[in-house]
Amino acid sequence: MEKIGSENEFDFASIGAGPAGLAAVLYAARSGLKSLALDSNSGGQALSIASLENYPGIFPPASGIDFVKSMRSQAENFGANFFCADVIALDKIGSTFFIETDKGKFSAKSVLIATGAEHKKLGVPGEKDFSGRGVSYCAACDGALFRDKNIFVIGGGDAACDEAVYLSAIARHVTIVHRRNEFRAQKTLEQRVMQNEKISVMFDSVVKEILGEEKVKSILLENVRTSTRTKAECDAVFVSIGMKPRTEIFSTLQKDSSGYIITDENMRTKIPCLYAAGDVRAKTLRQMVTAASDGAIAAFCAAQDLHENRSSF
Repeated sequence: MEKIGSENEFDFASIGAGPAGLAAVLYAARSGLKSLALDSNSGGQALSIASLENYPGIFPPASGIDFVKSMRSQAENFGANFFCADVIALDKIGSTFFIETDKGKFSAKSVLIATGAEHKKLGVPGEKDFSGRGVSYCAACDGALFRDKNIFVIGGGDAACDEAVYLSAIARHVTIVHRRNEFRAQKTLEQRVMQNEKISVMFDSVVKEILGEEKVKSILLENVRTSTRTKAECDAVFVSIGMKPRTEIFSTLQKDSSGYIITDENMRTKIPCLYAAGDVRAKTLRQMVTAASDGAIAAFCAAQDLHENRSSF
């Protein structure tokens, strides 16, 4: 094993610096642990939130960017360290974890996996070609680019309904395309969609292709019951069909049927001193407030575990 300098040795390291990772390194540093957050995009999905209106105590609502900046400054104030890099491998030898990134190697006595989740793709022709040119996965990020335009939203869950309502305040018209014959969203969200005059819904339908030249111009749809295909003009396609946990480099960990890492209520995995928190973890509710809670619990338990095993601390 290549020798790692003391400046790259830590008590606690978070792979990921979204709300879970930020809360974790804050709590870890505050408890006296030499702490590190590794991420190439500090803030994660929180950065795409235009108005954070359901985080207790944050009122009036703040943007996700401002909220993340505040969390990071708070963590740094307690002594947490941050390093911008992509983690490509994690190994454990004895009681020490070795973390390989694209910009160097680190070691830690305890590690938190807080890599979050990423948007699922449709996997249809044109989606990749027009990404950033009419195909988007974030209404708060890109909605303003399509003011007074004709927009399609793909999906039928909470996120899709939320995005459609948000976009309806910007767009000329919004059409939701959902493969089932009813929404999977909460009833309150469903009602907002159905009562909105600027939103129409195409149930029992799927996207077959996204068409255009320099940018999106139309979308090819198919009715799953009749196999009838229709082509509709549009200026943008917002894909909101769910999330996929980022667990590629953690192949040996126990996961549920959807690929989320299984932990106990204290964020512990089956491997001693290895924890998981936030959207990457199998859980009922994935929100910023629950991610921060997960991170705090993980750091607290890491401090306890390391204290109980002083020989590795």
